[in-house]
Amino acid sequence: MTSTGLRVYSHICCNLCYNLIRKFESQMLDNKSPSRPGSLGLVMIGAGLMLLGFLSVVYLYNISRSLSAEFQVVPVEVDFDAPDQYFQDLSGALNSLRDFRGQVVLVNLWATWCPPCREEMPALQEFYEKYKNDGFVLIAINQEERREAVIPFVEEFGLTFPVWLDEDFQAGRNFKTISLPSSYVVDRSGRVRLMWIGGISRRNLEKFVPNLIQERR
Repeated sequence: MTSTGLRVYSHICCNLCYNLIRKFESQMLDNKSPSRPGSLGLVMIGAGLMLLGFLSVVYLYNISRSLSAEFQVVPVEVDFDAPDQYFQDLSGALNSLRDFRGQVVLVNLWATWCPPCREEMPALQEFYEKYKNDGFVLIAINQEERREAVIPFVEEFGLTFPVWLDEDFQAGRNFKTISLPSSYVVDRSGRVRLMWIGGISRRNLEKFVPNLIQERR
């Protein structure tokens, strides 16, 4: 919901609450006898439910803004050897980052239950499709989930880049992170040059990664 939509919704909730209370006051003035038992309670319950709905929308809106802000995080420039480790892909074959030496590799650590991981996947897929013929590969290493949980996610997002399984959190330990998502850009010589902690936006991918793709050994 946009900020304009939030203001509109707030206005509607306030008006509804006001009209309910005015209606109750009108009934009290028109009838000399007290209103039916429980009528005040019903009015208050209705107003409370609308207020609760409004607060829920505000909460979700703030969460959305928080995720958007997180995606504006720029990468940290680093310089260390990429971990040499082996993982199974979805077909069961063993793979290592060493197999991709000579290419620029974006390693993404993620999980299906992670909201910002889901949020960034379309941007990662689009970026991969754009640069995959330029010596670039994106490898998504799932953290601590089984193949049966990962495949539906891959199919849902139409992911075409390699997806590896890391049920023991080896990649997280070797990259020295406990945060998901986390991403690392490895240059053609096998050195980690950029590190993201948090979701990646397409804008930041385009701003920082193509320079490494254009570098030659």
